[in-house]
Amino acid sequence: MKSILEELYYGNISPDETVISTDPEYRLLNRKITEAVEKWKTKLTEQDFEELEDLLYLCAQSDSLQTRAAFQHGFKLGSAILIEVMTGKEELVRHKS
Repeated sequence: MKSILEELYYGNISPDETVISTDPEYRLLNRKITEAVEKWKTKLTEQDFEELEDLLYLCAQSDSLQTRAAFQHGFKLGSAILIEVMTGKEELVRHKS
């Protein structure tokens, strides 16, 4: 088994492609979105529906950028916490006088 660093280097780790929410509302929400899109597909002209799809694609791109920023921030925060813990371990240990 390769190390995490090797897997990352070779592009085998893609959290954005493999992480799926385990929140019970995730599937329900996506089902509702799919149903709403299908409903609009029958109500709109083909051109209007294409414009709606374009808008939804722009929203997805925006969400992706926000998710990327949140991931980067969380990773940096987690790393900073780890560094603080690793470099400040003596502060957590009581020294007997």
